[in-house]
Amino acid sequence: MKHFLNLADLSSEEIWRILKKAKDLKAAWQAGGNAPILQGKVLGMVFQKPSLRTRTSFEVGMLHLGGQAIYYSPQEIGLGKRETVADIARVLSGYVQGIMARTFDHAHMLELAEYATVPVINGLTDYNHPCQALTDFFTIWEQKGELSGVRLAYVGDGNNVARSLLIGAAKLGVDFAIASPKGYSLPAEDFGLAQNIAEETGSRLIAAEDPYEIVGRADVIYTDVWTSMGQEAETKERLSVFPPYQVNEQLLARAKQDVLVMHDLPAHRGEEITNAVADGPNSIIFAQAANRLHAQKGLLALLLGA
Repeated sequence: MKHFLNLADLSSEEIWRILKKAKDLKAAWQAGGNAPILQGKVLGMVFQKPSLRTRTSFEVGMLHLGGQAIYYSPQEIGLGKRETVADIARVLSGYVQGIMARTFDHAHMLELAEYATVPVINGLTDYNHPCQALTDFFTIWEQKGELSGVRLAYVGDGNNVARSLLIGAAKLGVDFAIASPKGYSLPAEDFGLAQNIAEETGSRLIAAEDPYEIVGRADVIYTDVWTSMGQEAETKERLSVFPPYQVNEQLLARAKQDVLVMHDLPAHRGEEITNAVADGPNSIIFAQAANRLHAQKGLLALLLGA
């Protein structure tokens, strides 16, 4: 595993290796601290999009493992504008032992990986969000004690997070169902790729329009914002289309009593999720957010470790 760009690039065994490393590092941290296995290592963090969880989890994760992280704001680098992506990748490779980037264009991420001589981690693009999905499956595994056969229902926009969850579910034997308005679901090619993977793992994959159709047997209900960063011009239209896909008390009443509710945050409370659900007894949103730290540490340890 040279880079971490897309869960589709990894085998099921490689994903499980990261999850198990995250579990071990979390247990070690809770028992008193992590060994400084990344001492002397530096992670360069390139941001085009703002983030609370991504920056903090990677920066703190490096500190816990004995390393350091450097944050580069959009103004400092100007990815592909002030300097070419290829040049940035080659320059940073001379200074740091790893690059984590959070970009709009997925092609920029691929170009960073092509020209960098150090590992590149995809902290989010408009196409996918593999670090978030890694955290999510780690959290479900922690809560349920298993992943194979767990039923995950995603309600809302077929966005970058949904795409990574679909692929990750197929890789890990998780049943995945998504309910989105017409025209807002994941493309057929994503389902085609995931279905090919699922033939080996046994995952069952479903796309629907009615959210009530998919939540009844779900072990986990997941939602995300209706309008992602970069889609602000579509906000008014999306606010008129998505209200039937709100994760609220009425939807939860159709689910199992012990169903878990997840959201990758930040949440637009009152839009895709209500306060009563986000802060309710079924919600594991903040445990999920906290696990970003441990999932990133598992990834960093395997990519940057000796």
